[in-house]
Amino acid sequence: MPQSFSANLDPAVRFGDRLIASDQFHALFKDGMDLVGAAAAYLDGEGRRQAQALPRPAALAYAVESMRLTTRLMQIASWLLLQRAVNEGELTRAEAASDKRRIRLSRQDAAAGEAALRDLPRDLCELVETSLRVQARIRRLDVMLHEDARPAGVAELRGPVASQLAALEAAFRPAGR
Repeated sequence: MPQSFSANLDPAVRFGDRLIASDQFHALFKDGMDLVGAAAAYLDGEGRRQAQALPRPAALAYAVESMRLTTRLMQIASWLLLQRAVNEGELTRAEAASDKRRIRLSRQDAAAGEAALRDLPRDLCELVETSLRVQARIRRLDVMLHEDARPAGVAELRGPVASQLAALEAAFRPAGR
C-alpha cells in the first residue's frame, strides 16, 4: 500500500534543536546575558547621570527608550534562560513551548523621533542597537525551533507543488480512506 507523500516530508535533522545545543547558542547566551548586565550597570550609573543633563524632550525620549530597552532585555533573558533549561534537562521542549507563549519577541523600532534620538547619549543608542541585533538573532532561532517542533507528518507545503502532491495523494488513496 503506498505511503502518504506528506509522511515522507518530515525533516531528518532538527536544525533548531541542534543549534540550541551548540557552542553558537552558548555564545549567544553569554552575549545576551552580558548585554543585560551591561545595560543594568549603565542605566543605574552613568546613564542616570547622562539623563539628568538632557533637555526635557530628550529626557522624555531617554525614559521611553530605556524602558523599551529594559523590557526587550527581560524578554531576551527569559527566552535564553528557557532554552538553557531545556538544554540542561530541567524542562521538556513541550513545557518550554508552553512557557514561551508569555515571551514577546516582536521587533521593536525606536519609539522616539529621529531628532530626539540624536540627542540621546551614544551609550544608550549603542545598547539599544545591540539589543535589537541580539533580539533579531533570537527571533530567527525561535522561528527555526517552531518549524522543527511540528509533529511528524504535519509538514506544511505551500504553492503549486503542494496542490499537485495533494491531488496525487487523493488519486492513489484506497477507496474508503
